[in-house]
Amino acid sequence: MTDEAATPEQPEEEIVTEAPAGDPAAGQAPPSEEEMRAAYEAELKNLRVEDLVAQTVVSLLNLGARKAGLLPGTEDETDPVQVGIAIEGIRRLLPLIEPALGENAASIKDALAQLQVAFTKLTGEPGAAPAPDGGAEGGGEAAPGGEQEPPEKAGGGLWTPGP
Repeated sequence: MTDEAATPEQPEEEIVTEAPAGDPAAGQAPPSEEEMRAAYEAELKNLRVEDLVAQTVVSLLNLGARKAGLLPGTEDETDPVQVGIAIEGIRRLLPLIEPALGENAASIKDALAQLQVAFTKLTGEPGAAPAPDGGAEGGGEAAPGGEQEPPEKAGGGLWTPGP
């Protein structure tokens, strides 16, 4: 691209005239298998289990939001069973990492509550278990209206905010 082709949307400093340093087309060989393995091992040395569990919780929140149709353009992806599994996974993992999350724990709990509300709207079934902050889990207990939750419900015992 030449300087004459630069537009206000593409300032000159963003124009790349050379290939990136690691690009094989630039004359450098791609990293060897040994180099890649060494880089992977170096990353594993620094990785903590809490970090991986936190990433898993965030991934479950994001995928659950998609499966609940909460994100723009995902309305046709709704799958209550998948949402229930995501919620249950988050509920079980969150206590393991909550102390390490510090102030971020509140944001994750808020997102979980939103996902639980969406689940209730999708299924029309209120949950019977208490909040995920350490209460006992319910499974197949009577819902607030006295109805029994069906045993085949994937996310059985989910806490949802009530009226």
